[in-house]
Amino acid sequence: MLLTYTYLAKFHYLWQSWRSRWHLPKIWFRFIAFSLSCLLLLLTGTGTPTPGLGTTEILWDTYGVPHIFANNNEQLFHAFGWAQAQSHGNLILKLYGQSRGRAAEYWGEDEVESDRWVHTTGIPARAQNWYEAQSPTFRTYLDAFAAGVNAYIDAYPEQIDDEMEAVVPITGVDLLAHVQRVLHFTFIVNPGQIDSLLEHAQTPSTSLLTQVIQARSDLGSNGWAIAPSRSASGNAMLLANPHLPWSDLFLWYEAQLTAPGFDAYGASLIGIPVLTIAFNDYLGWTHTVNTHDGWDAYELTVTERGYQFDGAVRAFEQAEQVLKIRQPDGSIREEPLLVRRSVHGPVVAEDNDTALALRVVGLDQSGALEQWWDMARATNLAEFEAALQRLQIPMFTILYADREGHILHLFNGQVPVRQEGDFEYWLGIIPGESSTTLWTESHPYSELPRASDPPSGWLQNANDPPWTTTFPSVLNPDNYPPYMAPRGPMWFRAQHSVKMLESDEQISLEEMVKYKHSTHVELAERLLDDLIPAARQQGGELGRKAAEVLDKWDRQTDSDSRGAVLFSFWEQALDYSNGFATPWNEKKPLTTPDGLANPTSAVAALEAAATEVEATYGTLDIPWGEVFRLRSGEVELPANGGDLGIFRNLSFVPSEDGRFQVIGGDSYVAVIEFSNPVRAMVLTSYGNATQPGKQDSSEQLKMFANQELRPVWRSRSEIEAHLAARETI
Repeated sequence: MLLTYTYLAKFHYLWQSWRSRWHLPKIWFRFIAFSLSCLLLLLTGTGTPTPGLGTTEILWDTYGVPHIFANNNEQLFHAFGWAQAQSHGNLILKLYGQSRGRAAEYWGEDEVESDRWVHTTGIPARAQNWYEAQSPTFRTYLDAFAAGVNAYIDAYPEQIDDEMEAVVPITGVDLLAHVQRVLHFTFIVNPGQIDSLLEHAQTPSTSLLTQVIQARSDLGSNGWAIAPSRSASGNAMLLANPHLPWSDLFLWYEAQLTAPGFDAYGASLIGIPVLTIAFNDYLGWTHTVNTHDGWDAYELTVTERGYQFDGAVRAFEQAEQVLKIRQPDGSIREEPLLVRRSVHGPVVAEDNDTALALRVVGLDQSGALEQWWDMARATNLAEFEAALQRLQIPMFTILYADREGHILHLFNGQVPVRQEGDFEYWLGIIPGESSTTLWTESHPYSELPRASDPPSGWLQNANDPPWTTTFPSVLNPDNYPPYMAPRGPMWFRAQHSVKMLESDEQISLEEMVKYKHSTHVELAERLLDDLIPAARQQGGELGRKAAEVLDKWDRQTDSDSRGAVLFSFWEQALDYSNGFATPWNEKKPLTTPDGLANPTSAVAALEAAATEVEATYGTLDIPWGEVFRLRSGEVELPANGGDLGIFRNLSFVPSEDGRFQVIGGDSYVAVIEFSNPVRAMVLTSYGNATQPGKQDSSEQLKMFANQELRPVWRSRSEIEAHLAARETI
């Protein structure tokens, strides 16, 4: 059957070329493909499923989650590709096309910048090298996943937009290009970070360290691992809670994967062929975006013959490439792209006499997918750490818990071995004229910050540095190089995370769900005790009225919280250049920063915010959920949570009606108790499919609005009691 799919995929590629040239209707492809598949089945004798193929069962539950039951691993990967194509086919093809660096060729001028980035950073050629470096067995799995994507599209071409079909067939190389683009050239570094670095170099304002920490605090992740000593049931528990944009390559895909000796449930970013946050009957893990610095930008002095390095002039490595760009009339325009590389890496910006070269960790490490696969196969801490020690996953904190009661925090990542400088120094532009700043190695596993089974009985991370993973602290930053991670600050979401854990000696699964949905605004506790009396004393009539609204506010951003909107507008208007009265102090990490350094300017900002809120909404105490909204298709609901350092993190953008619409934040949530059997509850906020007609995402969005999770169904009896569809492939 795989042979049939391979032949059909090759035919599909040729057909797309003919069809686009002669404008042939799609129905011709369906007829020819059907006829060819029948002929191939007769010629290859595959009318009966071959052993291990054609017997996979996918049980789709009522929330659009595929539960895959396969007879072997190759079959499992094939079915996972099929399922992802069924749920997200158009988007996956778009992402694979972008990772090839051919998006402009497929879809036009809007994709040119994407292609330039992909080719400048060398993704396509490196993906081929990575593919050849895979173990033979795992390479077979990648091919099977790609074949599953192709097979679904061949079977249901009408489900895929015409403009996306040019990307087919998908190959194992495409999967690795996509993973590389996601991990190394989106999470570790992306074009926006390069632009921000250059802008900061020209007009420095707040420190780069503050910018980086705040960005990861506002849009990152929460994770908890709770030991039996702090669990009401006596079982270890885990909270997985990534915060990512609700679109594009950041979408999570929830699934259960089952084959002989393997049964894991979790989620993966779409287009990735393994689960990247998962649990099984024995253990589980989650990731948070850590304060990991895995890239550097080196400033080079350019001469007519190259660039200066170690007292000599070196020639740039140069490669001329051609970008193909589809025009509105279907013709192709070609644009040359000269990619230049120094010993540091590719040149990503330059002017007459200087250039900026980019160096990124882990580009010679191709095993992230197989490491995730083996993490999901592990049955105890020793097996799990054996997989972690490969250090193939280039960044992300790992929080872990298991049935035996162990919990673990690992500041995971490929951290360069640097000769000098602290974390903030390496965030800036680095002089590139000497090999003394050019790192060539990464720290081994044994040198990374790691904490296991702490006396506190809990571990947490909310994108804060590893030193605050538990209290009393078990990781001393003095024992690590100063560039490993920053010494602070610990922002408000992480502080509230710790306070919730410290406040409850015996946490139940149900209480974990409650804490997960906390909308408490820790920032308000630090500032309102200064702002309210200052506004009453110094403010005009509107300022005093605003102070009364804030005084009555419950310090939450629940949908019916009154005063939260005013506080949010004031926080945006506040001039933070004056700073807090008491800055953050690593000796008082949970009570600082605190107070207003300049109450007078804060009162002026409050009156400006009050004027805007009253003019826009007619009242200062409008409920939070009337202004901040959840939207999916035709469904619109009041939101709760936000981006004010709130544990229930949501990010919003203004909409056309003066309201704000969610664009990111809490995306996939899982709370797991490692009892026997495992208890777990989950939610994928925006649903599990983007293909038209495949799933109504509004049901999970309604649960999200109501701060609810749903039970995980893993046994056949549970799944079949909530069955929406059954497929055998």
